[in-house]
Amino acid sequence: MKDKELIFFPIMGGIGVLILLGVFFAIASATGTIDHFEEPTKFNAATGLEENQVVPLDLILAGATFFAAYFIVIFFNAALVSAAQERLRGGDPNISSGLSHASKHIHTIFLWSVIAAVVALILMYLRSRSRGNMMGSIGTSLLSSGWAMITFFVIPILVTEGVGPITAMKRSTGLFTATWGRQLTSNFGFGIIYIGVMLVVGLITAIFSAITPIIGIPIGVVVFAIGIGGVQAMEGIFKAALYDYARGEKPLIFQESDLRMAYAPNPAAAGA
Repeated sequence: MKDKELIFFPIMGGIGVLILLGVFFAIASATGTIDHFEEPTKFNAATGLEENQVVPLDLILAGATFFAAYFIVIFFNAALVSAAQERLRGGDPNISSGLSHASKHIHTIFLWSVIAAVVALILMYLRSRSRGNMMGSIGTSLLSSGWAMITFFVIPILVTEGVGPITAMKRSTGLFTATWGRQLTSNFGFGIIYIGVMLVVGLITAIFSAITPIIGIPIGVVVFAIGIGGVQAMEGIFKAALYDYARGEKPLIFQESDLRMAYAPNPAAAGA
């Protein structure tokens, strides 16, 4: 509430991704990449065989777009965390200060984006391979949860401690386990808030669409951007507060008990 402009960081990230996708579809339409992905193989009557239509250029274009999208999201997330940390330590951040601080670490943010995107691709591949396989699905879920845990503080560390992504991962793991332990379950989550926001957005869009369909969709888009941006901003602020708490500091505004109880022993893990 003290820095309402923080909501613009996730909104700018979303706009950046939309622009990137627009450029991708424009290029992909011109080069035929979209057609190739829609119909990866085509029957060749002359040879009587199915031929692969996806060429290296298609994969390069799709891969570059995927990695660029990750970089955009992580960069604006880093700017948000930078601004949040400034407020939590008694400063008065704004959009410019957040972007400026993140820009100073753009090289490490880029390297982390590459690592995060590669891991995301691997997890996506494992999920696709484990469909219908219960043990495989459980294993993939555990890997995904473990990755989320050990990298929880990577972005705050990158923009605060000025280290590389590998060191940041090690530091993140150490901070997390030293503060809360290993076998843990989250006591906080923004999933319900996201659902609530989506319900409100749907209701507002439906009301205005019933009155005037022409303005219903634009209003829905604006409300959606503000709602989702607000929740994402809250997530970034809370992560910044948890990072400061894990370092032994006392973030302003937040109660220490709320931060200490953010994670608790996992009953399932304890039982095992």
